[in-house]
Amino acid sequence: MTTQTPTSSSPIRPSRRGDPTWELGEGAPLQGGWTEAEYLAREFDGLVEYLDGVLEFLPVPTWSHQFLVDFLHSLLKQHVRAHRLGVTAFAPLQVQVGPGRYREPDVVYVTLERMQSLQNPSEGADLVMEVVSPGPEDRRRDLIEKRADYAAAGIPEYWIVDPETETITVLSLPDGETEYATSREFKAGQTAVSLLLSGFVVDVSACFAAGNGGN
Repeated sequence: MTTQTPTSSSPIRPSRRGDPTWELGEGAPLQGGWTEAEYLAREFDGLVEYLDGVLEFLPVPTWSHQFLVDFLHSLLKQHVRAHRLGVTAFAPLQVQVGPGRYREPDVVYVTLERMQSLQNPSEGADLVMEVVSPGPEDRRRDLIEKRADYAAAGIPEYWIVDPETETITVLSLPDGETEYATSREFKAGQTAVSLLLSGFVVDVSACFAAGNGGN
């Protein structure tokens, strides 16, 4: 069976395992045939994650999405620096979540002990945050697939920031477990609290106000 590159008359969809990687044009490896070395060596336009030989192209962030990421990262960075706990960053930044699997969390916190190199992706992280993008595939990625990947990688805490429901869900990983327990879901008027970082809190109403362009 021959796989055709989509044309103007065919449905537009992300390339899948076995397809040409048409997002990158001709000459790219087939989806499923990418090596880690090829992925790590290539510079991409936009956010691209790597899952067992397949490239996953993430949606282009909106202004609202970036306002939320900036708000969250600013608070986390301030807290981490004040307590000299490690380092923080925001996407694009690759984090290895397992053999042959790399994600790019919107916001990431890593202790200095985990930082093996300033040039290579960290193996896992200590806290990650994702701002959920609209659309069923994007919601599934953040709410289900990344939840499983981050838990399997042993990342102790995962924050899911959902503009659609205006909720922040803080997930914690019990010692020795490979699945998150829901710590708590926080809504407008409440304050989201980290179990990992003592004293780190986020005002939910202020967070989503920032996503709407507020300061």
